[in-house]
Amino acid sequence: MATDQKPNMKTLFTFPIAPSGSQPGGTLTCTTPLSPPDSRIYILTLSSPPDNRLTSPLCTALLSALDTLEFSHPPGVVITTSSLPKFFSNGLDLTHALSDPSFLPFSLYPLFRRLLTYPMPTIALLNGHAFAGGLMLAMHMDYRIMNPSRGFACINELDFGVPLKPAMSAIFRVKCTPGIYRQLVLEAHRFGGTEAKEVGLVDLTGGLKETMEFVEERKLTEKGKTGIYGLMKMEMYRQTVEGYLTAEGHEREEERVRRIVEGEKERKEKGRREVKGSKL
Repeated sequence: MATDQKPNMKTLFTFPIAPSGSQPGGTLTCTTPLSPPDSRIYILTLSSPPDNRLTSPLCTALLSALDTLEFSHPPGVVITTSSLPKFFSNGLDLTHALSDPSFLPFSLYPLFRRLLTYPMPTIALLNGHAFAGGLMLAMHMDYRIMNPSRGFACINELDFGVPLKPAMSAIFRVKCTPGIYRQLVLEAHRFGGTEAKEVGLVDLTGGLKETMEFVEERKLTEKGKTGIYGLMKMEMYRQTVEGYLTAEGHEREEERVRRIVEGEKERKEKGRREVKGSKL
């Protein structure tokens, strides 16, 4: 279920998502329900056709929306979803991500860090596919609710030959059981909504109605009132926050991975030489 503008929604603000490379851009709109009246439920709706690819402008729009809500509105709950029927997000724009060395440390990781430590409860409402970076985005939120009949959640980097960066993999180690982590990363398994709920990848199946009921049942609008919600999350996820989602952490891990890759190349070359020599 997409959160298209409805008569019972009030628009709080809209940010543009500028074009980037092959991505035409779009908008991010924040609305709040009028029925029932609760000004502390904030719905961020991404609309960046064709599939909400994660680009620097999209990350900037989300970061700006999160700042606006924290510093200009009462503490509440932030629900992020999509206006596109088929996609929550189809992940990174790989051309953009690979061509811009600043994208990961200064656009994507700051967004992940902001969500992981945000001082209000955050919910990803997955109305459609959440592939690769789209699922990573959802995993950095506190809760996930997924359409039971449309869309898959998966990490499909294995299929197109791009290894996960340490900061991308870290969130799955923290939030998934080892078996599900293996299915996601080493099998590129596609989880439908029902299966995703069964294995704990999402908390609930449904749409906006079920999400609103989930918020009410768990009294999530009250959780940020004391001002320590973000601090609690910083401690919960400190290894990920401090070790991977900073510019320094990114640089350190890039160097570590570079050494591993070079070591693998040397190992394979040595192995090929030895195998070839043994056949002479």
